[in-house]
Amino acid sequence: MKKYLIISGIIFVVFIGGGFYIDYVSDSERESEKQIVKEESGNLKNVGAAPEFSGISTWLNSNPLTMKDFKGKVVLIDFWTYSCINCIRTLPYVTEWYEKYKDNGFVIVGVHTPEFEFEKVTKNVETAIKRYNITYPVAQDNDFSTWRAYNNRYWPAHYLVDQNGNVVYTHFGEGKYDETENAIRKLFGLDALSSNDFPENRDVRTPEIYFGTNRLDHLSSEQKATAAVSSYELPQSVGANSFALEGNWRFDGESAILESGSGKIRLNYFSKNVHMVAEAKEPITVQIFIDDQFVSELPVSFSQLYTLYEGLGSGNHIIDIVIPEPGFQIFTFTFG
Repeated sequence: MKKYLIISGIIFVVFIGGGFYIDYVSDSERESEKQIVKEESGNLKNVGAAPEFSGISTWLNSNPLTMKDFKGKVVLIDFWTYSCINCIRTLPYVTEWYEKYKDNGFVIVGVHTPEFEFEKVTKNVETAIKRYNITYPVAQDNDFSTWRAYNNRYWPAHYLVDQNGNVVYTHFGEGKYDETENAIRKLFGLDALSSNDFPENRDVRTPEIYFGTNRLDHLSSEQKATAAVSSYELPQSVGANSFALEGNWRFDGESAILESGSGKIRLNYFSKNVHMVAEAKEPITVQIFIDDQFVSELPVSFSQLYTLYEGLGSGNHIIDIVIPEPGFQIFTFTFG
């Protein structure tokens, strides 16, 4: 899980596993907040009334809703964002729970709180909803108002609300799917399920890598990020958990942009699978090489998570992304 702590404009990042944690609330805000939970709760326990939705810019799959609309129902509040690999991996479980229990009076509200500016665009969120077959209500929390009301710090985060409107169970990050489902079942008076179907144990050693200068810390020591367009050449070698560029690139706070000609990104990583969050002004097709061997072509257009390579097992690899033309913009590498 990854943790962000911002104090006096300085960002501190701690990787914890299974999801990620962000803390940017000022001291004055923190003192005035009502904490809903201080740590995740595995057992059903009333930890306070669920906060009302606040500052929602757009409701998708639904008319505007309030917590009062759910009186007598069981509600799962799911904080997510569509480029988050941890969130995406939870969605098959979350959507399945909705289909299984909605006739019992089960409601899910996906509170979409964006990590990047492009995730604030309603059209982009609508595309993600269709891609992941989300049919329950989704609330765009672009200003983090509902996030703050819950004193939330995690993507993904689950808050289970009972029929009386109280938060009785929380879980942050991936995993514990059987525990969460049994908490839902318990609120409906259903017997607990027993399951050995635990998520795959992944050996991930490379942390999430950001390209924007706000959180840039894995660029090759032989290269320097600049706001102006600079010409980059690949170094002879790229260190572990680092990347390097080739071509004419510039950096902004969230990303690196190929401004002219063709380009290349080289990454030295240890994991099973590698993904990127990227977009292109005009649709392009990039080529993927693993350890100097061509493996695939990948169309890139819409701002989203793209899977670059799925390995048979975790290992150390060099991946090259060959970009044929300018307009390509990359935000992160993620692993799993």
